[in-house]
Parts: sequence; structure tokens; C-alpha cells
Amino acid sequence: MTNGDNPYGKPGDYGAGDTQYTTNVDFGGGAAAAPAAPASQGFSLSEEPQMPAGDLIKETTTANFPADVIQESRNQPVLVDFWAPWCGPCKQLTPIIENAVRAAGGKVKLVKMNIDEHPAIAGQLGVQSIPAVFAFKDGQPVDGFMGALPESQVKAFIDKLTADAGGDEIAGALEAAGEAVANGDQQMAAQIYSAVLQRDPENVDAIGGLADLLFEAGQKEQALQILAQAPEKHKDAAPIAAVQAKMALAEQVADLGDSAALEERLAADPNDHQARFDLALLQNAKGDRSAAAENLLAIVRSDREWQEDGARAQLLKFFEAWGATDPATLAARRKLSSLLFS
Repeated sequence: MTNGDNPYGKPGDYGAGDTQYTTNVDFGGGAAAAPAAPASQGFSLSEEPQMPAGDLIKETTTANFPADVIQESRNQPVLVDFWAPWCGPCKQLTPIIENAVRAAGGKVKLVKMNIDEHPAIAGQLGVQSIPAVFAFKDGQPVDGFMGALPESQVKAFIDKLTADAGGDEIAGALEAAGEAVANGDQQMAAQIYSAVLQRDPENVDAIGGLADLLFEAGQKEQALQILAQAPEKHKDAAPIAAVQAKMALAEQVADLGDSAALEERLAADPNDHQARFDLALLQNAKGDRSAAAENLLAIVRSDREWQEDGARAQLLKFFEAWGATDPATLAARRKLSSLLFS
């Protein structure tokens, strides 16, 4: 417990007693979409709804403490404020901590306990001066402070207490977005990524994921706007680089023409490496990653020095655009290693 010395605290033993991201992802329909997100987005990784003060802040008794604090702290952190009517610092802390709890928007609740009327819990927790605030999570006291702290310190205490829960919620949302992409539900994935960016505007996974979906949907300008939101320190992060590499590849294939003509050239001359190279670009653009990789590997196998090792360099660009864990990346990387180091 942080001990802000309390010169006004009333000493005494309050006696002994016998009483001893759950992180939610809410895909509700009311939140606005992040900048440049598709207009149809309406799902949201919501902030906890603003609840009435009666739901966020309440008085408790020794008998109700297990339900109001122990059990309730399994849903979100609960602050327990031990106070008394005669305590001057308690009166200073009350509006500060109540305002901070309301501002947290449901991420934390406040339970107040008058130690004059209900001394057992305070005694059991070893409270010797008030105000004393204990934070409970998952049924256990995890942190706290004593004394009438200023507003900034109370807010920082609550932010620290709720930081892990917020991180878990975002991680769960990103996982859900990945599952939506895997299931072909791009709309749902875009909605989730957009909602994550409302909570964490610098989240590179959400920036890259949403930009990729927009680009695949033919909304290149919107994708570029999303990528521009990435902070400078994260410009080279893998999710961002992957989308940029995909955009660069798309520009490469813009003027390559019909794949059938390239296949005819290869049928006439299997050593036409330029035709094979261009065909690989077109195959990748059409989503046939395995075929694209095989054609570039064939060039590396036949003539490593062609275009200054251009086939290998292009294959590495594919890997960056596909992602390190993509099955096509893993398979082609193994084959490339065998060619280079055999």
C-alpha cells in the first residue's frame, strides 16, 4: 500500500471480524467508426457504459462486503474507501475519488465503508489511519493508498489498476478481428479494428489490419489515410510494412497485361525468366501465392544472378507482404533456404 502519511488520522484498533479483456469485448451497434473507416461500420469495442453513480459508488456494511467487494471485484476492480464522519482528510478525498471513479466510465467501482459503524473489515485489513483505500481484483486486495491524495495521483492509481484489463480487452478484440478475417468476414474485422483504434489510436496491429482490409476492398486512399495515423516510431512495424509492401506489389503488376500471354511465352521458352517473373507477380496479385513463389524459386534455381538476384529479392518482398507466419511464406522460405545453402 502506498503510504501518504496522514497526520489527521484517528489511531486505534478497529477490532477483529469473521468476514474475511472479466474483460468484455462489446460489439454493440452504437459507436462511431474511426477516421477513414468504411461508412457502414457500426460495431464497437466499447468503453464501459457510463453508469449512474448509484451503480458505480455505494456504501456497504460488514454483512454486504462479500457481495459488494469480493464478488463484484471478479467483474472489475473495486476500490474500498474506509472513512469516518469525523475525518477531515476523508472529506477532502471523497469528491476527488468519486469524480475519478465516474470518469473511469465503469472500469472500476467504489465501495465506501464507515469504520465507526463497521469496524471489523478495517481491523482485519490492518487499517490504522484514514482515509485508507484498498483496491480489490478477483476477490483479493492488490493495491491501495492512505491519505487524501491529489486528483492527479488518484487518477494515476486508477489508470494503473485498470491498465491490464484494457490491454486484455484490446488483445481479445484483435484476436477476434483475425478470426473474422480468416472466416472471410471482412466487414466484421474492419468494424473491430476501427473500434480498437478508437481506444488505442497508435495500435499498429489495428492500423495495419484496417488498412489492409480497405486496400483489398479497393479503397486505397482510405487505406493510406489509416497508415498515416501510425506514429513515426512505428512506421517500420511489421503490420504497417506488410500493407505497404502489398501496395507496392500491386503497382508493379498494373502494366503487366494478361497472364495467358506470359504462359504462352514460357511454353515456347522455359528459360524466359522475365515472363516467369512477371507471371509470378500476376499470380500473387490474384492470390495464388504458392504458384507465384514456385515461379520465383524456379528462376533462383536456374539462374541465381538473373537481374542481380532479382527473383530472390522479389520473393523476400512477397514474404513481407504475406506475413512471416503465412503458410505460403513458411513453405517458400524453406525451399529458398534449401536452394541457397545446399
